[in-house]
Amino acid sequence: MEDKGPARPPNSVSRPGEQPNPVAPELTAARAGAAGTAAGITIIGGGLAGVEAAWQAARRGWAVTLYEMKPFSFSPAHESPDLAELVCSNSLRAEDPHNAVGLLKEEMRRLDSLIMAAAAATRVPAGRALAVDRHLFSRWITAKIEQEPLITVIRREITAVPPPGPGPLIIAAGPLAGASLSASLAELIGHRHLAFYDAIAPIVYADSLDMGIVFPASRYEAGPGDYLNCPLNREQYHHFIQALKSAPQVPLHDFEEPKYFEGCLPIEIMAARGDDTPRFGPLKPVGLTDPRTGREAYAVVQLRKENREGRLYNMVGFQTKLTHPAQKEVFRLIPGLAQARFARLGSIHRNTFVCAPRVLEATLQLKARPDILLAGQLSGVEGYVESSAMGLLAGLNAVDLLEGRAPAAPPPETALGALVKHLTETAADVFQPSNINFGLFPALTGKKIPKRLRGEHRAQIALEALANWRPR
Repeated sequence: MEDKGPARPPNSVSRPGEQPNPVAPELTAARAGAAGTAAGITIIGGGLAGVEAAWQAARRGWAVTLYEMKPFSFSPAHESPDLAELVCSNSLRAEDPHNAVGLLKEEMRRLDSLIMAAAAATRVPAGRALAVDRHLFSRWITAKIEQEPLITVIRREITAVPPPGPGPLIIAAGPLAGASLSASLAELIGHRHLAFYDAIAPIVYADSLDMGIVFPASRYEAGPGDYLNCPLNREQYHHFIQALKSAPQVPLHDFEEPKYFEGCLPIEIMAARGDDTPRFGPLKPVGLTDPRTGREAYAVVQLRKENREGRLYNMVGFQTKLTHPAQKEVFRLIPGLAQARFARLGSIHRNTFVCAPRVLEATLQLKARPDILLAGQLSGVEGYVESSAMGLLAGLNAVDLLEGRAPAAPPPETALGALVKHLTETAADVFQPSNINFGLFPALTGKKIPKRLRGEHRAQIALEALANWRPR
């Protein structure tokens, strides 16, 4: 690789006991172009988007300084000092490239994604989904980043947007960005942040499940599957729903307004919308035949492996803001979970993101300061894969800026481009974070494609467009 500047300091730097400064002195100096400082990329945030952006830049020969506040400061949802910690679920969703999120993964693989490589190295069985061992996943990524000589990791919280400097700045502070940094960013862009609330699902120990009741199966697949299923009859279901609706919840703070992302509703919010709402959502029994009865149950709670060893299982779709005592009482009403031991109970936390149509260019650059790019959920996408994808794009675009090229948005026919189009072309007054889906893609034109073949057709178009945009 071409030498981009002088030798860099040791890869990982931390300063135990120091209080976080609004802008760390060495960051201020670097951004101001201090003597002897080579142009490079500065990244705030070591989550999925931040590490992916760092990886993309380093793979192309550019020096990166990555600031991560852990282990000296933790958000309410984080507990590990590792980079790229997964806090909600261990699933990266559908694997099939003819599915929208599966296509997004394939596009990322073709662009040498660190997140996709980590997922392949640490995956656990999950039927048609790509799921990982969360702890192995984060440790694998941390090792890769800390071993990369072009990346310096500095463990320090940055609480204000730094001044312009000789190279691009990527802010990938995540949906739980600190209040001070969020306020600084809001002041810069001149628009209020939007906020919604994302809940975490509980995890149970496998050896506490009643396997005389629970049965293994994956939806629509014959024989034993990768999920465990807790069947409920009509009486059990309605008893559970009534208990769920009456259970105490963790109150929001006075300053918080309950705005929930529709794709990740707390289970009790679903039940409040109608007794049968969960039964047509995460508790739907369709495609799951109990081998002991030969029939579908009235409702089914699915459990997904949380780690390779199969010692932990995630309660699929059970994001919740019930109090911890209420969770134990109510969820043990589910057949097969009467003696369940919980490795983690659910919780709720605030997610912060910008109104992307007002503040972002299609290159993820801020309109107010083009030297700054936003990545991850802070940019207005939802989901692990989507957040990582925005980090990948931010890294590529930052390299373009350093190398004197005008960054270009990916083609809208690609999953990457469809996400960017959603961020920047949605009407600002109705903008809401979104997972990738084919509804974000341009309409198909020309010869009518049978419904069962449309995913494959879109994937072919997308991958051809990607190859033309960023040849390997």
